Amino acid sequence: MSAADVDQAQPDADRAPIVRLAGVNKWFGAFHVLKDIDLDVVRGERIVICGPSGSGKSTLIRCINRLEAHQEGRIVVDGIELTDDLKDIDAIRREVGMVFQAFNLFPHLTVMENLTLAPIWVRKTPKAAAEETARYFLDRVHIPEQADKYPGQLSGGQQQRVAIARSLCMRPKIMLFDEPTSSLDPEMVAEVLEVIAELAAEGMTMLCVTHEMGFARQVANRVIFMDEGRIIEQAPPERFFSDPKSERTRQFIGQVLRR
Repeated sequence: MSAADVDQAQPDADRAPIVRLAGVNKWFGAFHVLKDIDLDVVRGERIVICGPSGSGKSTLIRCINRLEAHQEGRIVVDGIELTDDLKDIDAIRREVGMVFQAFNLFPHLTVMENLTLAPIWVRKTPKAAAEETARYFLDRVHIPEQADKYPGQLSGGQQQRVAIARSLCMRPKIMLFDEPTSSLDPEMVAEVLEVIAELAAEGMTMLCVTHEMGFARQVANRVIFMDEGRIIEQAPPERFFSDPKSERTRQFIGQVLRR
């Protein structure tokens, strides 16, 4: 990737990154899924990662909280380098929230119990304080009335908002979203993206894998396009969509916007 591709996309040099990937490579067996990834993310930055299926974008963000282990290069999150040290992995996971394509809620627990489980057991938060925090974030995602229901009693959009609230209850410094609307019916997509946009407006550091290009235009500071395990191009949204430098990026944008 040339300097011209990233000249206006890189964080200011005097702002230390909260996430840094340097020369990161990862393989699944013989498949080279991430190839020489270099990426700095500063506090408060909102990054949207897009690309075709199999390009490595979900694997990239899963490496940031060690759901996937990289084989080469360095990943540093909030000053801690990710290695096989379980203590460091646990420390990073306490500060990095993640929302998946699937909601991953415990079906046998109420919404309130889903939200308070990690704060009580991981952060050792007293139950009353954990419940107060849970009510606050249920209100933030606009479903305070659902606290005593079970996940199976909620719509898909409501379940995804519960999943977002559950991550926020740990008060993370960074939020990762892995195609958070891909399993939702079209009418539910907007309500989930609205919640994420509200978090972005308040300065939450986030990396979001999505094909929702309207969301990228509205929310992102930087849009990253990946293909075949590499970062092909990255730029602020206005330039990314109006003047992409790579022919491969232009092809992708054209295909996505025609859908």
